[in-house]
Parts: sequence; C-alpha cells; structure tokens
Amino acid sequence: MLVSDDTTDAKPSRLYTLLLGERQRLPLWLPVLLGLGVALYFAWPGSTPLALLLTAALAAPLMIFIGLRRGGVALTILLPALVLAGLAVAGLRTTVVDEPVLSRKLGPVDVSGRVVLVEPREVGVRAVIDEPAVEGLAPAVTPRRVRLVINAPGEAVLPGAHIGLRAVLMPPPRPAAPGAYDFGRALYYQGIGAVGYAVSRAEPLTLARPSGWREAVAGARLAIATRIDAAMDGHEGAIAVALLTGLRGRIPDDVSEALRDAGLAHLLAISGLHLGLVAGFAFFLVRFLLAAVEPLALAWPIKKVAAVSALAAAFSYLLLTGATVPTQRAFIMAGLVLFAVLIDREAISMRPVAWAAMLVLFLRPESLLGASFQMSFAAVVALVAFYEAVRRWRPVTDWAPRPGHRILLYVGAVAATTVVASLATAPFAAYHFGRVASLGLVANLVAVPITALWIMPWGLFGLLLMPFGLEGLALLPMEWGIAAVIAVARACAALPAAVSLAGLQPLSDRLGRALAVSLAASLALARLGGHGCGLARGL
Repeated sequence: MLVSDDTTDAKPSRLYTLLLGERQRLPLWLPVLLGLGVALYFAWPGSTPLALLLTAALAAPLMIFIGLRRGGVALTILLPALVLAGLAVAGLRTTVVDEPVLSRKLGPVDVSGRVVLVEPREVGVRAVIDEPAVEGLAPAVTPRRVRLVINAPGEAVLPGAHIGLRAVLMPPPRPAAPGAYDFGRALYYQGIGAVGYAVSRAEPLTLARPSGWREAVAGARLAIATRIDAAMDGHEGAIAVALLTGLRGRIPDDVSEALRDAGLAHLLAISGLHLGLVAGFAFFLVRFLLAAVEPLALAWPIKKVAAVSALAAAFSYLLLTGATVPTQRAFIMAGLVLFAVLIDREAISMRPVAWAAMLVLFLRPESLLGASFQMSFAAVVALVAFYEAVRRWRPVTDWAPRPGHRILLYVGAVAATTVVASLATAPFAAYHFGRVASLGLVANLVAVPITALWIMPWGLFGLLLMPFGLEGLALLPMEWGIAAVIAVARACAALPAAVSLAGLQPLSDRLGRALAVSLAASLALARLGGHGCGLARGL
C-alpha cells in the first residue's frame, strides 16, 4: 500500500488528491495506461524511432521501481511509466516477429515446405506452409510462412506433411479502404509474409508426421471436422465445425452474411461465450456427479475439484479451437475466475478483467487495434459493472423463487445481458465495420439461449462420444438447434432496416475517438459501479 510522505502544509491539488484515491484501484488502470502506450506506438507516423523505443524500454522499469518505493508521488511516476511500458512492449513484439515479407507478385513458381495448419473451405483447403523453399527467392528474403489456397489438395495436405506444388505468391493484402481492417498487419504478426493460390495438385514429399504438439492438435482438429462433416450435411455441419474446432472456412457466404446482418456473427467467433459455456458445463457436471456420491461429497472439496476440471476442459477447448487471440483472452478470464474459486475469493469482479487485459496486451499488443479485443472487453466490462450494480441494489430477502419464477429470471437475465453487451459493442461495430445490426437485440434474445442451452451442450456430448463412434446421437439434435439459429438470422436479416451503415475513419482518427469513447465509458461505468474508479467520479 502506498502511503503519502507529503509533510508540507500546502494544500494538495484536486488531481493529486484524486490520484492518491486511486491507490487501491491501481490494477484497474494498468491495462488502460499500457494500452495507451501500445496505441501511441501504432499511431506514430512512419516508423517509431529506435531511440524512443530504447528509452521507453529502459525508463519504464526504472520508473516503475521508483514509483513502487516512493510514497505519495508513486502514482505520478507510475502513470507515465506504464505508458512507456506499452510503447516498449509493442516495439519489442514487432522486433521479435520481424520476418521477410514478399514485396512483389511471383509465379507460378515451385513451392515446397512443411504444412502446419489446414483449414477446409467450400472448395479445397487453405494451408499455412512453414519455412518454404520458393523458386527464385533466396533464403534470406523468403517469408518464414506462406498461406496458400489449394483447390486440389488430395490426401497429401495434412498437418506435419511436406508437400510440393506450383503456386502464385503475392504480398499480404492491404486494407480494402483507408482506415479499414489491415489484413497485412494481422498476417505479419502471425509470421505469414506471403499469400497466394496453387495452380497444381499438391504432391506429397513425405508422409504426415506431426513433429510437435501444435501439428498434432491441428491434425486432431481436422479429424474432428471430418467426422462432423460425415454426420451432418450442409450449412449446419459447417457451423458445427466452426463451433467445435474453430475452422470457419466452409461456412457459405450467404449464411455468414445473414448472421452478420442479424448481429449473430459473434456466435461463430470462439470467445468468451463458447469457452465460458464449456467451462461452466464441465464445472456443474463434475460438481453434480461428485455431489451424488455421498462419501466423496463429504470428504472432498467438490467445488474446487469441479473448478480444476473446468479449467482442464477450458484449456482443452482452447487448444482444439486453434488458440486464437480471442480464445486466449477468454481462457485467461475463465482461468482467473476459476482460480478465484480455488482460493475462495470473489469470482466475478473488475480485477480479473483488468489482469486479463494486461496479460493479453503484454503477449499480443497488436490485438489492441482489432475489433475482437475492443468489443469483447467492452462487453465484459459493461456486464461486470452492470451486475455488480444489480447485486448492490438488489434487496436482501429470503425469497426463494419458484420454478416458474426461475424461468422468468433467466429470460430477464438473458435480455439484460443482451441489451448491455449490445449497447457496449455497437459503437465499436460501427467504427470497425461501418455497419450496425439494428435488429441484433431481437436476434440475440432468441439465438443466444438456443446456443447456450441446446447447441453447445449437444456439441460437447458429441465430442465425448466421438471416440466410441456414437457422435451422431448428439450431433443430430445439435443440427436442429443450428438450423433454428440460421432461420432466425435469415428472418431478421431480411427485414427492412436490418442494418444501419456508418462510415470508416483513418486509423489515427479511430484511435483518438476510441480513447474518447473509452473515457466516456469509464465515467459512465464508474458512476454505475459505485466502487469502480474514484478518479473518473471526481472528473
């Protein structure tokens, strides 16, 4: 705890007093300040000067050390130190992933290398090839990874296999419009320096032998997707594959567009909703089974055993779905919540959200610019603030709701959650995609309960039954639920004014306005949450 060492009689300024009032809530400010430094790095015109990055990397830890040892001036030192830390982290991350990027179109040329990732598409596959050998390119200027669309993969394109083919290679794509999503930057941080398409059949050079756990998991994902395709046909099978493995390449464009226009595209992105359902399903299933056995219920801390089981299930789902940045973020949040259960602390609060954001920004600072990071954390922060406020305002009574009342409470909770999350994410959706699903609230009120209570539980049962060859028993009812969600999406997307269009702004404008929106949201949530942020309340 920081203690003021100010012994003068001078009256401290209002800002200084407010800063001191934030000492106990410093963790809530850490990701904000770190993110500000990351935003400055990416918004810097041209390349960030190396001298500035070195200064930030050296000054940030020194200032943090001094700030933690000082008294009342600690926050005034820590605030700029964390901004410099964000600047340094983003620069370090960029330096670490720096690999050659193709500068011009090539081909057709001979390409060979090891397949590390395969994603089925409506026609063929999209594969990532590691350490490729490219005809006409010296090793020093050859990208570390290339991503190819292969329309005739045969049986050779599997994770761990070495293949050879002829392909056309191109530099990573630029944004479709000024200020639009930068696919090239996203690929750069994945180590992919070229994209393209095959013009010949892929020929096997060696058989598929996974050399590590990543390729083994990629092979397992592909095998599960194949089993699901065999049990489910059409659009429903493609969405089931996306929900259970994270492979979304086979979803038809018309279905994707309907889900997007209806505000249901988030159901396809493996994030907090899906991983939370998996962890929650495992937690309550294990706890129920252990509670049913009296000796175990009396001798074991079954709630903590269930928490460990839920953490293992969430980690397995994280690996199975490709461990993308949104899934990593959701796993960190779920892990912090389950760890709080293990140490008998409050499971849901703002602090786990802040620490999750900090960890994600340290590991993947570039994710700050993505809609996924901004929308998911906006939704989580708004929901935590809302339910903390509800918990404080709720009258303390011994009222035990009847089954009918429980149903009404659940419907009300789903409606409130949908409204809060939709309002929190709508500005970011308009900002990044130039469109807002006007009927998203209605569609989510129907589709989210179907997904949570029907589709995902049956999907998890399908994965559990897959080793026994009985997955069809669970995938059939899962297919019914997916068909219902698609019907809801198409019905809402077909209505007039289903989508409201908005313009796109350049990156610098978006960052500046995003900071303004974040400040306004912080002020609102602070007043709503009561405990949330004394500085914001004072301002």
